[in-house]
Amino acid sequence: MNYNNLFDSDYAIVNPFKGKHAPDLGSVAVMVSAVSELHTIRRLIIPQTDNYRRLYTSRLYLKPQTDATSPVAVVGPYIGAPYAVMLIETLIKWGADKIIVLGLCGSISTDVRIGDIVVPTSALVDEGVSKHYRHREDRPSYASESIVHHIKKGLIENGLTFHEGPVWTTDAIYRETVSAVKRFQQKNAIAVEMELSALFSVARFRGVEVGSILVVSDELASMRWKPGFKEACFKKTCHSVCTVISKLWNCI
Repeated sequence: MNYNNLFDSDYAIVNPFKGKHAPDLGSVAVMVSAVSELHTIRRLIIPQTDNYRRLYTSRLYLKPQTDATSPVAVVGPYIGAPYAVMLIETLIKWGADKIIVLGLCGSISTDVRIGDIVVPTSALVDEGVSKHYRHREDRPSYASESIVHHIKKGLIENGLTFHEGPVWTTDAIYRETVSAVKRFQQKNAIAVEMELSALFSVARFRGVEVGSILVVSDELASMRWKPGFKEACFKKTCHSVCTVISKLWNCI
């Protein structure tokens, strides 16, 4: 993991740290953006307890190692690239090196509808964090091929279809303008969300692996906003994806 030394001009004065009471995490962590899915995954992976510790303004649940399974951390909720990066930096410092991210996204492709699943292979940078991790903003930030492979395998084994491809990561949810949507459609992005390009950039910088599953919560491809957070297909897919992750984390 890349933590700069004091004699490097690019030395970071503030770094993630592990206090004496911080837990030792296993290799795998699951980051969950939404509260409802956080609780669902916690119940599926760690059903015997609702105990958690605060990690900034999020909750961190820990499943200890057993004879049959490895340890795993489940953390969320979060929103936006800067805060998501604070979380992942801390998870990495505490021992995680394979992170599965479950988030929501808006479709900007007419082929992708509310309740669909998106497996991002890369993210197009339209946020302000990646450049601080030596990532050029004019280049995509890539997901871990290994974790993407396991995610797709898990979805297929559970009979779930999905779309895969680039997504657009933005800081400005209320500035998803017609011109911006058209620009990222021309770059073959199929969805928009708020964290992944930064998380992928951090993963490359720190030498860890990050992959993601997104559930489509709304549509923008028609240039009119169609929210679907209350639709039955959206809720059903969220639960199905949580079930997949509850089986997947011990396999990557």
